[in-house]
Amino acid sequence: MTALTVPARPDQDARLRPVPWRRMAWVTWRQHRFALGGMAALLGGLALYLLLAGLHLHQAYAAATACRPVSSDVCAMMLSNINGPAAEIIPVLLQAVPAMIGAFVGGPVLARELETGTFRYAWTQGFGRWRWTLGKLVLLALTVTAAAGAFSVLFSWYYQPYLADGWQIPFGPLVFGLRGVAFAAWTLATFAIAALAGMLIRRAVPAIAATLAVYAGLALAVDLNLRQHYITPLVTHSTNLPGSAWIIGHWYTKDGRLVSQSAISQELRGYHGASATRVGPNSVRTVVDPIQYLTQHGYMNWTSYQPASRFWPFQWIEGGWLLALSVLAIAATVWLVRRRAA
Repeated sequence: MTALTVPARPDQDARLRPVPWRRMAWVTWRQHRFALGGMAALLGGLALYLLLAGLHLHQAYAAATACRPVSSDVCAMMLSNINGPAAEIIPVLLQAVPAMIGAFVGGPVLARELETGTFRYAWTQGFGRWRWTLGKLVLLALTVTAAAGAFSVLFSWYYQPYLADGWQIPFGPLVFGLRGVAFAAWTLATFAIAALAGMLIRRAVPAIAATLAVYAGLALAVDLNLRQHYITPLVTHSTNLPGSAWIIGHWYTKDGRLVSQSAISQELRGYHGASATRVGPNSVRTVVDPIQYLTQHGYMNWTSYQPASRFWPFQWIEGGWLLALSVLAIAATVWLVRRRAA
């Protein structure tokens, strides 16, 4: 019986002389240096692009905002040149970065050891299976979270002109998860889910695939349903909402009762010709918009929205529950190592 085939024994692990944690840091680096190097190359390449493109973008935006008169065609052209395809293409491409980092770094952490059988050797080297697991997961989790957090700061700086010009709102689904603490939190959560998937599946490639599928489903559910309920939306019947507000819902009431969309469509059939104009002072005719038309006929317009001032509370809420999810996933992984892996 060789060292690679000797089964790990939890009762003997506890009696072995503990190995210092700093040795575990060195082992973790040696085992995962290629995955960490790939992460550094990916984030480094993207960061270099954002830095160079951001310098040009900020210079162009400063020139456009300094243009006078503001209403001139030249100034309008300068602003339109800033809001090019990159404003949407770059955030769309970056949506995959947390999933890629988390899955490709976290998936093989345990799955590769279990798949090749080397865990039988690793767990008999005086560190203990749970300390070995916790040490690797915590060190790698801190590394990927710190790297993602630094990258999100750079992206926020890069994208600021688009937000200032109103091209995107702070709560936009393309940019909310890439700014603040959300980007680092999503990266950490994906890493923790990947490590748990690797422990359950015990194969690196299937664990990575499962993690990407879970990430896609979770991110879609948060964007479509969960995020808007973090804080109760404000409700108003004003039509002059700030352009940075996140519109959640829109409905009409009449005599205190909710009106269906079909009833509104039926009422708007009369919105044409003379009904769409109003005679003001000096016989000046002004166009009545559909909302004003419905108001004249007894309908009350209501809108629920999230103001831009709630951006950071939303960020901390999302970061908080993702952190809790990550801790639970890592704890479950350590528990499975102690109880099931042998």
